[in-house]
Amino acid sequence: MKNSLKITLVATAMITMGFAANSQFAMSDEDRAIYAELLENNPAEMMREEGGELFEQNCGGKDALAKILGVKTKDLPKAIASFPRYEKQFGMVVGLDQVLQVLMSNNNKKPYKLDSEDMFKMSTYVKSLANGVPMNVNPKANPHMKETYALGEAVFNTKRGGRGLSCLSCHSKEAIGTILRTQPLPNLGAKDVKAAATWPAYRMTKSSLTTLQKRFQQCMDNALLAKIPLGSKEMNALEVYIASKSNGHTIAIPGIKR
Repeated sequence: MKNSLKITLVATAMITMGFAANSQFAMSDEDRAIYAELLENNPAEMMREEGGELFEQNCGGKDALAKILGVKTKDLPKAIASFPRYEKQFGMVVGLDQVLQVLMSNNNKKPYKLDSEDMFKMSTYVKSLANGVPMNVNPKANPHMKETYALGEAVFNTKRGGRGLSCLSCHSKEAIGTILRTQPLPNLGAKDVKAAATWPAYRMTKSSLTTLQKRFQQCMDNALLAKIPLGSKEMNALEVYIASKSNGHTIAIPGIKR
């Protein structure tokens, strides 16, 4: 805990100094230097290791996860790379963190909330077990996934809130190259993006570990939109829609983000 706090304070100080200058551009020289340093020494690596300990203590480790997913332990990385996905035993499309909640409950542990730091750490460790494996979220695997993908696309495209904004408003091909909050906007609606393969990630501007769904919420908050709950049908659908566009890209967890 002390080490994590120390890392957070150091990163915060570095970011405060680095991002103060040249804020009209995507990255200042100082910003790039910090980013390069964090690529070599990602603060989330320590958090990931802590997540591994939590995973062993609360979920029973890789063998237990493989058993609940109905795969051999050696095939676990490939299974992890396919989430979110439909799980017949749950009767719905679920995220990997929701499977971990069930494992915790099965082990007579109180499940972590989906937005808790411990769940972020544990999810990061578990997804990192698939590092080096291509993303493989199959939206055509079954009727449930087809329906979920369609819902995710609708969530991505639907305008809402007082400003009439949607995810597409900032993440379309027309927005490529646009700078928002000193960041270039990625085209998340494209057929081939690697975004989902690098989350959970350490966010430099937040000095914290963040999951993809939590990042979605942060975008919604910035756009003054009501936040869709983590793990909800709509949020899982949005992740399926975005994650499937990262298929084929190699998983590299934890990522490092601006």
